[in-house]
Amino acid sequence: MSEEITRDLFNKLVDLAALELEEEEAEYIRRQLNDQLTAIAELAAVPLDEETAAAAHGVPYTADTRAPFREDNADPFERPEEILKGAPEVIDRYIIAPETPHEDLK
Repeated sequence: MSEEITRDLFNKLVDLAALELEEEEAEYIRRQLNDQLTAIAELAAVPLDEETAAAAHGVPYTADTRAPFREDNADPFERPEEILKGAPEVIDRYIIAPETPHEDLK
C-alpha cells in the first residue's frame, strides 16, 4: 500500500491543527498514521459473510448470558471538606475551575 498521507498532506493537517512539530516528530507521526491506515486496509480486506454485523464479536449477549445490570448506589465521601481544602478556589462548596487561556485562530 502506498503512503496515503503524503508529506504535503501531513503539513496541511499540521497547519490546520496549529501544531508545532520538530521535523523528527512530524515524520514519526506521519509514519505512524500511515501504518494505522495500512492496518485498517488489511482488516478491511478480510473476507466476511455479508450477514455478519459490523460490530459482531461472536458472542450473542442475550438476557440469559449477559451480566446483570449493577445497581447505582450513591457512595458519598465522608469528609468532602478535605477535597475542598485542596481546590484553588471554592464558592459555596463548588470548586471553581480556572479559566482556560485561549487565543483566536486566524
